Amino acid sequence: MKYGLREMIATHLEENRTIYVFTIVLFLIGIVFGAIVVNSLSLTQKHDLYTYLNQFFGHVQQGELAQSSALFSQSFAHYAKYFGLMWILGLSIIGLPVILVLLFLKGVVVGFTVGFLVNQMGMSGFFLAFVSIMPQNFILVPAFIIVGTASISFCLKMVRQQFMKRTNMPIFPQFLKYSLLILCVGSALAFASAFEAYVSPVLMKWVIESMV
Repeated sequence: MKYGLREMIATHLEENRTIYVFTIVLFLIGIVFGAIVVNSLSLTQKHDLYTYLNQFFGHVQQGELAQSSALFSQSFAHYAKYFGLMWILGLSIIGLPVILVLLFLKGVVVGFTVGFLVNQMGMSGFFLAFVSIMPQNFILVPAFIIVGTASISFCLKMVRQQFMKRTNMPIFPQFLKYSLLILCVGSALAFASAFEAYVSPVLMKWVIESMV
């Protein structure tokens, strides 16, 4: 069974190697773009964002955030909707550019958030980003890249099936494999959401209190 799973993963990676390289590069470009956007903000915009951030940190320090169970539900629902949208877009021939935009925007959000914290708070901002953003993204980023690659791959198969009539590969087994992959990767969302809801607030509070 282990050998069969290993073979399936190896085959998937080999078949989609080019798409994986493209999605990773696109995501990295999004991170760089997000970091650049931070430097293009006006002083007023930076001040407003930093004021809002300080208010949020105050709530964290005083333990005034929502209950961890509610945070987990909100976080999981948010990521699940994102995955579900990418799955649906993968079923549509016209969904390809939207998938690419979603991957790029995910990179922009990560780059902007980390870049803004470091820009405004220096090393303290780096430590805050490290405990509040990076851990769950070690799970989320690979998951988004895998789902994005799978969606793009299936979308391209749909295009070939539609416009290259000599391609007689049955689409339904491919659809089942595609959907099963999305579900398997989607299970990782529970771990990322749990860390974000139960562990990140504690680590953030510890870092914020050490800054005071």
